[in-house]
Amino acid sequence: MTSLSEKNFQPRDARIKPVSDVAARLQREIAGEVMFDQASRGRYSTDASIYQIMPLGVVVPRHQQDLQVALDIARDAGMPVLPRGAGTSQCGQTVGEALVLDTSRWLNNVVEFDEQARTVVVEPGIVLDHLNAWLKPYGLWFPVDVSTSAQCTLGGMAGNNSCGSRSIKYGNMVHNVQGIDALLADGSQASFGFIDEMTATGKLGDIIKQVRQIAEREDAHIREHYPKVLRRVAGYNLDLFNCQNPLPYDALGRANLAHLLVGSEGTLGLTQRLTLKLEPLPEHKVLGVVNFPTFYQAMDFTQHIVELGPAAVELVDRTMIELSLENPAFRPVIEKALIGKPAAILLVEFSGQEREPLLDALRRLNELMADLGLPDCVVDMPEAAEQKALWNVRKAGLNIMMSMKGDGKPVSFIEDCAVPLEHLAEYTDKLTQVFHKYGTEGTWYAHASVGTLHVRPILDMRRDGAEKMREIAEAASELVREYKGAYSGEHGDGICRGEWVAWQFGAELNAAFKEIKQLFDPDNLFNPNKIVDTPRMDDDRYFRFPRQYQTIPVTPVLDWSPWDVKRDPLTGEQSAPGTAGDPTFGLAKAVEMCNNNGHCRKFDAGTMCPSYRITRDEQHLTRGRANTLRLVLSGQVGQEGLASDEVKEALDLCVSCKGCKRDCPTGVDMAKLKIEARAARAKTHPLAWRDRMIANMPRYAPYASRMGPLLGSLERLPVLSRWVKQSLGLAEARSLPTFSSDYLRRAELLQSKTNTVGEVVLFVDTFNNYMEADNAAAAHRVLTAAGYRVHLNSPPNQRPLCCGRTYLASGQVDKAKAEARRTLDYLMPYVERGATIVGLEPSCLLTLRDEFLHYGYGEEARQLAEAAMLFEEFLVRENKAGRLALDLKPLEASRAWLHGHCHQKAFDALRPVETVLGWIPDLEVKTIESSCCGMAGSFGYEREHFEASMQMAELSLLPAVRQAAADDLVVADGTSCRHQIRDGAQRDALHVALVLAMALD
Repeated sequence: MTSLSEKNFQPRDARIKPVSDVAARLQREIAGEVMFDQASRGRYSTDASIYQIMPLGVVVPRHQQDLQVALDIARDAGMPVLPRGAGTSQCGQTVGEALVLDTSRWLNNVVEFDEQARTVVVEPGIVLDHLNAWLKPYGLWFPVDVSTSAQCTLGGMAGNNSCGSRSIKYGNMVHNVQGIDALLADGSQASFGFIDEMTATGKLGDIIKQVRQIAEREDAHIREHYPKVLRRVAGYNLDLFNCQNPLPYDALGRANLAHLLVGSEGTLGLTQRLTLKLEPLPEHKVLGVVNFPTFYQAMDFTQHIVELGPAAVELVDRTMIELSLENPAFRPVIEKALIGKPAAILLVEFSGQEREPLLDALRRLNELMADLGLPDCVVDMPEAAEQKALWNVRKAGLNIMMSMKGDGKPVSFIEDCAVPLEHLAEYTDKLTQVFHKYGTEGTWYAHASVGTLHVRPILDMRRDGAEKMREIAEAASELVREYKGAYSGEHGDGICRGEWVAWQFGAELNAAFKEIKQLFDPDNLFNPNKIVDTPRMDDDRYFRFPRQYQTIPVTPVLDWSPWDVKRDPLTGEQSAPGTAGDPTFGLAKAVEMCNNNGHCRKFDAGTMCPSYRITRDEQHLTRGRANTLRLVLSGQVGQEGLASDEVKEALDLCVSCKGCKRDCPTGVDMAKLKIEARAARAKTHPLAWRDRMIANMPRYAPYASRMGPLLGSLERLPVLSRWVKQSLGLAEARSLPTFSSDYLRRAELLQSKTNTVGEVVLFVDTFNNYMEADNAAAAHRVLTAAGYRVHLNSPPNQRPLCCGRTYLASGQVDKAKAEARRTLDYLMPYVERGATIVGLEPSCLLTLRDEFLHYGYGEEARQLAEAAMLFEEFLVRENKAGRLALDLKPLEASRAWLHGHCHQKAFDALRPVETVLGWIPDLEVKTIESSCCGMAGSFGYEREHFEASMQMAELSLLPAVRQAAADDLVVADGTSCRHQIRDGAQRDALHVALVLAMALD
């Protein structure tokens, strides 16, 4: 691992001009971003592989001219270049000591589209899901549907020769790319396509001539050594003149030189545009989930299932099932697919333009399984919604596997070996025996249909993982050779499998590959040391976690022991969390849960990651932040640990939405990590007066509420309002909060004495007590009307209880813990006698269920967390138990637009709001598919963050609210969300408690 802390970083080759000179010239001559600082380079030093190599610098080109100029400057300086999209490569293709060219931010356009010819021309940075969304109105799609479709780019897919779940029907990238426009090493432009249509002059003419000569010379070796399986992506596609692949590259058998660039991992040219072949979108799909009592049967029966002509047959093994059941987002989905406790399941999809033949295929699948001795083992899923939900779980397979806590992780290095289907069961069985020999187990999932199973042995790369990796790789290669398969079946070569290219293809073809590289790139400018002249897969210098990896001493303010666990790689059993010998208490391990797969780059749904959605900047991404924290905690970036400027900058736009807590399949909890960083910063850098004022709001709110009319008049005095906001560092365009009466003080006399159903403590937070008391009054009324005795969180002769959230936001964790202690002391007697703690503000109530558990308060905190529920959650639970009686009448409004608070979504607590609103007669509920509203507590008030706050709101929330009719309701439980909606759309949003109170008869 190259240290990022080296002050005078030197390039690998003395011929390269000083990096500072190159950076300065790039800054002058291109319009895009140029980044040569330690933290930025560090964020690009890893991909989804196990490797880390420091790049020389990073350029994010704004347009094609930038790409050309950056290449010219790098060539003049003798500096290698490395093209990169989403950075999801699993073999280390996109890490290297070079100038990284990130095309994903701006070079992501559709350039041309021919609906009749079913082709599209795109730039390399376009994301697969974005392209398919663009194509959907035309009834077309690009069918190489990889599991990372929400974040991977088409340029990266072409570079890796990606495949996807449905390759048995549609083939790999190489079967679906018709042309590539690329920059050659000398800076000239070349268009690669069908050779009989290419202009054979100049440099390109020489390339065509010599490639043909090499291919003809090596024809015998190509026929002998190229694997005869669909999934093989190693080396260069020299078989383009005489394709041995089960699917022809072109239906007419014409040679296409673009296919030589597909799978070349950026080593031959710099892609500018790709011409892609499209397919009609299937009108219908059906899914059969086959449950198997043994893993061996699942593998053995796959060869019979593919005879039914499915579009996909995908494996989910027991490990992945168990991990999915632990994930709150995936649990309800995977449970519907299971019959008993299967050792494995196969997802068998049939697709086409007519539904009835597909239903018939599903019936034949059931009959086949009965004939094979497994009757009643298929869960039929003929409807689109349930299919999509289950496919999303399968697509998250890699991330689910990486959600294992502890140092031992599933490691990718033999992940996509491909063998003929008739040998699949034997191959997996023998490889499992190899794992056991080395004291570990492997996780299996993915493409059973084509004999390519993603298998990752669980290894600890900090200790003896590298040695075991080598031994297992050697054993796996022997099995692949025995069954005449491909060692690299989908994810490419990179660092991980580069040294195996010669093993797979032989000395003669390996020499031919070097000729190809020399022909295209004589100065070794493009992504050096990939495919040819590669390092050993277990070269410790390139590991993200080499043997010498250590973390700096840190004393966390929160309890991170749940991340400090040991797992038996054979049984999967976890030891009890422990902290002995680890001063970081698992903090570093929580950061390292990020596997760099980039799921946080998705835009389609969910909350994560709002700051990336508005910036498209790696720094403002969950992955980028996790990498920054990992580099800081290992002493590779920054001089002040978590208090460093690099951490502050990376977390600057993090709104603590907790979207990653739910949406990130590996469970990276950036909101909690931000608390640690803020606390560290607060110890060494004094808090600004604004931060102290916001943090102490619960303390001065009682006094502010008594001066409510006076404070409210500020907005009516523009000069005074502007002066106040400027003095405090608040945004002038943001309205100030208004304080009203103290609800808890005047509600003490209203506490109900009856107890016909049960008792609750209504946890009225600072916002709903002093600013929006109508919500507290409404909740109180609804609970009382339902027959509950309502207590309030107002200890005698004390200020009301508080969750301490405002202190957490400023890093004052000790004060937050003190508030938690006070809250526990008062509420525990109620909890012990079975009362439920019911809250209104999601960020406050859910603090009792989340942060309170990490203060070291043990069993008390756990009991309180179990007893704490949001208002709507409580009503749904009571209704399900048959204890709730609410007589609700129709409202004047017939439609309600619902926006969920980020923390509601993180804890899967939005559906209860939909449910209770559904109890109101004749009310249509439309949930807005939105990320964070952007207000996020004080974030949206702060002058430096106001613009970002509004950009987040404008992604989907505010446009949706503006569509609402004047008499429609807008519902939002979060006080910040309501404030943002009022400022941004001039609509008053209501808490669900207020809506229910309005509907009370």
